[in-house]
Amino acid sequence: MDEEVINKYKKAGEIAKKVIEFSKPLLKEGNKLLDVAESIENRIKELGGEIAFPTNISINSIAAHSTPKINDQTTFQKGDLVKLDLGVHIDGYIADTAYTQEIETKNWKDLISASEEALKGAIDTTKPGVPLYKIGEAIEEIIKQKGFRPIINLSGHLLDQYELHAGLNIPNYNNGSQTKLEEGIAIAIEPFATNGIGQVIDSKESEIFSLINVKPVRMPISRKIIDIVQERGELPFCKRWLFKKVGTLGLETSIRELMNKGIIHNYNVLKEESNGMVAQAEHTILVLDKPIVTTL
Repeated sequence: MDEEVINKYKKAGEIAKKVIEFSKPLLKEGNKLLDVAESIENRIKELGGEIAFPTNISINSIAAHSTPKINDQTTFQKGDLVKLDLGVHIDGYIADTAYTQEIETKNWKDLISASEEALKGAIDTTKPGVPLYKIGEAIEEIIKQKGFRPIINLSGHLLDQYELHAGLNIPNYNNGSQTKLEEGIAIAIEPFATNGIGQVIDSKESEIFSLINVKPVRMPISRKIIDIVQERGELPFCKRWLFKKVGTLGLETSIRELMNKGIIHNYNVLKEESNGMVAQAEHTILVLDKPIVTTL
């Protein structure tokens, strides 16, 4: 990893840190999720970054892949346990970071602490040559010591230029993997802690998509959507972004066409299988001789 790439990862991380701090006061009872997501995405651009993926706002037993819908009127409620996951990129080099905040109550402070401390333990374990199971083991032990379970079918991931999930998974439990971290890569580590059984399932909802294969399409609106999202490479996008460019007429039909043809992939909203509450913490790390946490 050369110095120019390192500096782009660092710049993305600096912006992400500022946007995280900007976002925290916005998570208040009565505020609309849509307004918060759009404020965050606008702030990323104001600070000179690009949006790596739609802002994820996942509440209570919803663990991931939840972003506000078109014209979403949902508001934060007292007692909500909110996971906020955002991404910034500079020329495709990504900072991916997340935190959990409770709305007006402190019922889940131990669960939040479990995910945060597990992340710290995982970061302390991260260095070139360490086997992946060691990172998962650190996460699992800390979360279980707190009386909770890690979500075992969610994981951190390798990052690459314009690739959010670049092939390597960073486990949240000891999965026995002897694969070793290579020097010169970027990874996101993201422990999820729950008081449930520790697994997520797909819900039927999906608002987030990514382009996987460009092919000829019949509908003019589908061609327009491909043109819009192609410049993002494989980075995710969402329906509400498309709505601003193409409107609602034919949008759902077009998305179905693109999915049926294998042109785009959808990310189902993920929910804890037993309806357990979920907390998340995440940072991006450059695995160098002296690892750099770009988002801390």
